[in-house]
Amino acid sequence: MRFLVVKLSSIGDIVHTLPAVAALRKAYPNSSIDWVVERSASAILDANPTVNEIIKVDTRKWRKGLLKRKVWQDIVSAVTKLKSKNYDLVFDFQGLLKSGLIVALSGAKKRLGFSNDGLREEASRFFLTHQIVIDKKAHIIEKNLQLVKALGVVADRYDFPIAVSQADESYIDKQLELYNLQHFVIINPGGGWTTKLWPLARYAELADRIFERFKLRSLVTFGPGEEMMAEKIVAASRSGSVKAIVTSLKQFVALSRRAALFIGGDTGPLHIAAACRTPIVGIYGPTEPIRNGPFDPLDISVGLDLECRPNCYRRKCSTIECMDISVSLVEDAVGRRLFQTKLWQLNLSKNRLPDGVSH
Repeated sequence: MRFLVVKLSSIGDIVHTLPAVAALRKAYPNSSIDWVVERSASAILDANPTVNEIIKVDTRKWRKGLLKRKVWQDIVSAVTKLKSKNYDLVFDFQGLLKSGLIVALSGAKKRLGFSNDGLREEASRFFLTHQIVIDKKAHIIEKNLQLVKALGVVADRYDFPIAVSQADESYIDKQLELYNLQHFVIINPGGGWTTKLWPLARYAELADRIFERFKLRSLVTFGPGEEMMAEKIVAASRSGSVKAIVTSLKQFVALSRRAALFIGGDTGPLHIAAACRTPIVGIYGPTEPIRNGPFDPLDISVGLDLECRPNCYRRKCSTIECMDISVSLVEDAVGRRLFQTKLWQLNLSKNRLPDGVSH
């Protein structure tokens, strides 16, 4: 069998698709599995052991340059390559018009996608030959697993195959040695949407409280264009326990695998941390953690109970009340989450347990 997976972006969405593809590979160990992904989001898939070939595209460039000869050459080249593979079955894990078009242009006779209520753009259904009914209330990972379940593929656990080079592992080892860190917290203030951002000053105050209560220092991570956010958190910290750290995507994976806790909003780094089984306290505003939050039942998603929150998903809002979450509320969640980790067995914060918890 020759399979094609279409999941173009974003990084978090790609991470949420990995368990379905890993389960497919386990069920069909000798089959070919290719993956079409946006070039800008492809790094997380590099050297992935479950995928035979990663086919990188740039649909944004295509849309902006439809009158340019080079763009059309790129499109024709991509389509020719897809058709030459003679795929038996194509999965559309995206549910958009652009992903549906790629699915159709693959030439595969069997094209699987979600039922109408699971599509992000309902018109993409016209590119599918089979639609799979999904549970809208289920986590996005379970939603993706429903597509491969149509072939009888069942996953008994979530696998996230992400390859990290020895060079990236060594880089993180050296950075932690430089900072003299063994146990630490990752703070990731970015979020893509303005409505997902928690105030930077509150991250700084939270980091100070974590150092005071739990003797854990914090490393602030950031993506492209977010350097100033990290610098402001470091500058606002009074304890001097906060440092910013520069990482690539794969280096962030290596860092997450070593962290005692991840704190941040609904964005790619949180989902990578979840895939690494890092303990998490997520700060959620307009998006629903039940759908795309951390999946470990021990992880905690902090949010406010507002009437406007359910199914909001707004990228712009005049008030952003949902992110007016107090530092104390997040601090309490940090204490409760850390209590479940081995750090407590090491007596790193034996002087004070989370409120409401006793020995």
